[in-house]
Parts: sequence; C-alpha cells; structure tokens
Amino acid sequence: MSTPALRGAHVPRFALALAASASALTLTACGALDGITGSDSSTSPNNRDDITVGLLLPDKDTARFEAFDYPIFKKEVATLTHGKGTVDYANAEADQATQSRQFQQMVAKKVDIIVVDALDSAAIAPDVRKAKDAGIPVIAYDRLAQGPIDAYVSHDNELVGEVQGRAIVEALGSKAASSEIVMMNGDPADPNTARFKEGALGELENKVRIAEQYDTDKWSPAVAEANMKKAIRAVGLGNIAAVYSANDGMAGAVIDALKKAGATTIPPVTGQDANLDAVQRVVSGEQYMTVYKSFLDEATDAAQMAVYKVQSRDIQYDALAQDKIDSPTEKDIPATLVPVVALTKDNIKDTVIADGVYTVADICTPKYASACAAIGLK
Repeated sequence: MSTPALRGAHVPRFALALAASASALTLTACGALDGITGSDSSTSPNNRDDITVGLLLPDKDTARFEAFDYPIFKKEVATLTHGKGTVDYANAEADQATQSRQFQQMVAKKVDIIVVDALDSAAIAPDVRKAKDAGIPVIAYDRLAQGPIDAYVSHDNELVGEVQGRAIVEALGSKAASSEIVMMNGDPADPNTARFKEGALGELENKVRIAEQYDTDKWSPAVAEANMKKAIRAVGLGNIAAVYSANDGMAGAVIDALKKAGATTIPPVTGQDANLDAVQRVVSGEQYMTVYKSFLDEATDAAQMAVYKVQSRDIQYDALAQDKIDSPTEKDIPATLVPVVALTKDNIKDTVIADGVYTVADICTPKYASACAAIGLK
C-alpha cells in the first residue's frame, strides 16, 4: 500500500474550490461545459437532483459517526441537490454481517452511489464488486475498502499515528529513552489500524521501550480495558510511563483501568477523534491529547464527491480527488485526504470550538468548570 500524501500538500479546501471555480469559468466561456455546469443543474439528465446516496457507517461506539458525520453528510447532499437528493443511511453497529446485508439492500434498491465506511476492508470487497456489476459507484469513507472502489475520502492515517507517537515522546522529554510504554492499537480488520501503528512506531521505536502492545477487536473500549489490566499486571502500574491509545473510546477505557488499579497520577495517554468526553479529559489533564480530524471537511468532501460523481460534474470531482492511493486490490484510487492536528489544552479554542464542533458550554460543564478556567477556556 502506498503512503498517501495530504491533498495538495496541505492546500486549504477553499483554495481548491477557487481553483476549480476558475477552471469552470474558463471552460464555460469556451463552451466546454455545456450540460455539465450551470445555474440549473436539472437541465441535464446527468445533473438531476433527485438522486439517492447510500451511506453506510460502521458503529455507534465511535461518537462522531452519529453526532457529526451522518448529519453533516446529509445536509451537504441536500444543499448540493437543492433539497431533492436523499441519503439512505444505515449503521452496522459493529457487525460485519449486518453491514454486508445493508450494503446488498442498497444495491437491490438501486441507489445512485454508495459511500461506505467498512468495518472489515477485505470482507466488504465482494459487496463492492456486486455494486460495480450493477453500475453503482462506491466511495470508501474514512477506511480504505478493498474491491473496485471509485474513490477514497479520509485523512492521512499514517500522519495520525505520527502525531500521536510524537506527542508521547515530547511528553516524556529527557526520560523517554528509559521509559516503558503500552500500545493499545485498533482493530486489525480496519485497514487504518496498520497505518496508525506504522506512523506511531516511526516516532516511538528507538526512542522509548514498548513494553506491551495489543490489538483491539472492533475498537471495543471493553476489550481495551481488559487489555490494559493485563498490561498493568505485566509491566507494573508504576512502570507505565505512557499509553499509546489509537482512539478516544479506548483512551477512556485505558484511563478507567489505570484509576481502578490505583493510579493517582495518569501518565500521558493519546487518543483520536476529539470526542467530547475526550476533549473534557484533555481539559482536566487526564488525557494528554487527541487527534482532531475535521468531521466537517471529511463528511462534506465525501458528500460532494458522491453528488459530483452521480451528476458527472467531472471538474469539481477531480478538484477534490487530488491524491492517489493503493489498496491491496486496486491501484491509483482517486483520493481526498484531509489534514489532521494534535488537540491539546493549548489549542481547543482554535480547533473544535472554532470549527463549531463544540461550544465552550458543551465542554465546560460544572464538573470541568475549574479546569476550563485554569486554561482560559470560558
């Protein structure tokens, strides 16, 4: 699998949109976009607004999917189709057989396109093939599905791991070389897990000692907590200098296990997804950091790519698909990769609050009021 580069070397989304608009204006003046662009997209059969976009998300344990990804995606589809497009949505609730059944139901309904965040990237491949055979394009979302997908929308997942690993090394400072850490990796069936791990190890190896590491089936917090208890027994509570946790759900479980074992001071624990409870743990100091991946950008880009694909709006589609990525079954898949940022106490205002993900009131509940005041969050 090739290492993806961030879209346009961190070129902002608005810059890409301006470039696409400029190209569209130029070609329109030359008469090259007749039937592709225009103020009334309903004038062309390819640009009909009454489309149905299938959206398949993997679970409800990861708070962002129900709270952000789906609503943002649905709103963008409605905006792009003047309120005439619909989203056929299903959540697999962490069950691969359920997701396969949901996928096949969408193929049977003859939706116009399917956007899928695959629970198991390899297991979904036969369903992707069935969609392709039925003439239904498939866009992989967040996780890189195998099979003949048309595009991929996600983040630079190796960079996510790098950001997490770098945070641990920086937190440990001069003590890093003599420190023992525990790695709590994600679900091995999720292709992103290998990318997160690869990025993290690139920062951690030869800088700290990895005492224990675990894979976490289905990203389950319960599994992570059980594994953390094993790590505490194997390494010793007082010897664990930091914990690499691949996401926030597991980070919360890791911290619970440390507390139950008697830890009075929590060592640096990483996370990912900027869940509200994780941001609050960052405020209170229980969680060292989380990786903020803009739900707004990712879900919006995916909705735009889906609509543009169905409506044959090739210029807008290509403007988004600036990158290429390989899967185990396909090469040179058009991709949109959204940048990521390490969220700490120092930049909460500039990230999740500035983007409208949470308000200060959401974060600074009475339990966290004093901690918020201490970092100037009010």
